[in-house]
Amino acid sequence: MTIVFLDIKTIGDVPNLESLRQLGEFESYPVTRPDQTAERIREADIVITNKVVLDEALIKGAEKLKLICVAATGMNNIDREAAKEEGIPVKNVAGYASGSVAQGTFAMILHLVYNLPEIDRYVKNGAYSQSDIFTNLDRSYHEIAGLQFGVIGMGSIGNRVAQIAEAFGATVVYYSTSGRNTDQPYRRLELSELLETSDIVSVHAPLNDNTDNLLDYEKLQQMKSSALLINTGRGGIVNENDLARALDEDLIAGAGLDVFEQEPIPADNPLLGIRKKEKLVLTPHMTWASVEARTALVEGIIENIEEFLDER
Repeated sequence: MTIVFLDIKTIGDVPNLESLRQLGEFESYPVTRPDQTAERIREADIVITNKVVLDEALIKGAEKLKLICVAATGMNNIDREAAKEEGIPVKNVAGYASGSVAQGTFAMILHLVYNLPEIDRYVKNGAYSQSDIFTNLDRSYHEIAGLQFGVIGMGSIGNRVAQIAEAFGATVVYYSTSGRNTDQPYRRLELSELLETSDIVSVHAPLNDNTDNLLDYEKLQQMKSSALLINTGRGGIVNENDLARALDEDLIAGAGLDVFEQEPIPADNPLLGIRKKEKLVLTPHMTWASVEARTALVEGIIENIEEFLDER
C-alpha cells in the first residue's frame, strides 16, 4: 500500500511517527499547495491530510485511492459525498485533544483574568522593588468560583471544560447547538439566556449550518459587559468584525480566540487592530496540539489504517 501524508508538518515531531511510516510504502510532504495535490495523490492508495482540501475532482482523479485519513476531527476539507460515490471511506480521529483544548481554554481564561505578562513586567522592571506595600492592587481581578460558566457545545471537549469549571467552583450551564448531547448534569439554556446570564462563555462546537456566524453583534450585545468570551471551537462561529467592534465598544470585558475564519489570520483582520489590546488574547490554532494529543492523533490514524487493512 502506498501511503501519502500531504501535510505532515501540521503534526510536528511525535514519538510514534515511525510506527506510521511502517504501515506501507510511505511518502510525506511538509505542506501541499492546492496546485500540487493532484500529482501527489495520483498513485496513492491511502491519503492522510490535516488541512489539505480534497474536493470532488481530486478524489475522482485519484484512481488508486482506497482510503482517506483525516489527521483531525473536523472533516470540512473533504468532499465526503464524492468519496462515498467512489466507495472510498473517510476516517477521522475523534476525542484525541479534549484534555489539550480544555487546558488551552483555561490558559486563555486565566490570562484574561490576571493579565500575567503585565504583572510579571511590574516585578521585573523594578516597580515592585520601589513599592511601599507588599503587593499590587492597581489591577483588580475576580475569582472564577461563584461565576456562571456557559458552554456552547457539549461534546467531549465541552464536557472536559465543564468539569474543570466546576472544579474552580463555577456553576456550569450549556447550550446544545445540535439539540443532541442533552443528557448532561448541567442546566440547559437557550442561547440568548446563556449569553445574558453567563460570566464566561466558552465555545466548543463544530462549524456547520447551525453555528456559522452564531455569535454576531446582536448576540454579543446580549452578553454582560463584565463577561469573557472564549472560542477554541471553530473559526466562523464568532463573527470577528462584530467581536472587534464589541471589544472596542466595551460591550464585553475580554475575549480569547484560538481559531479564525481564515487561517493563518490575515494581517488586516480587525481583531489585530482593536484599541484595548489587553482585552484580547489570540493563539494560532494550537490549543489542540499538546505532545500527548498529537501522539494520540497519530495513534488514531494508525488504528484507522490497520483496521482498513484488516478488512481487506
